[in-house]
Amino acid sequence: MEKDEIEKLKAIKRLTSNCLNTLKPVEDKSGIYNLKIRVYDYYELASIIRNLLKLCIVALDQDGAEVPITIKNQSIDVGLILGIALQLFPSDEFELLNEIRILFPADSRNEDENIIKE
Repeated sequence: MEKDEIEKLKAIKRLTSNCLNTLKPVEDKSGIYNLKIRVYDYYELASIIRNLLKLCIVALDQDGAEVPITIKNQSIDVGLILGIALQLFPSDEFELLNEIRILFPADSRNEDENIIKE
């Protein structure tokens, strides 16, 4: 392996240890990961769950498209749901992809593809 390739592999190893943060492996090494969602308290957690369920009800009933009248608060806090989606978004992992793109510019990828074809 060329010295440049070894340096790139070392950089990728360093970047992955710094950037792959969204998922944490479960201690029993079963191939399952944990993901943290931050909430202020149980009330906010309950609100998130209720809004997700109401959103699913509306999504399932496309003709009626409304929360049943038996539910006291029928409004859906879409902002709360989007806030959870933002917490789930793997920003650090996208930073890793960008750094890998910088390490391996498009021109060098084309050269590697030509070598593989030969």
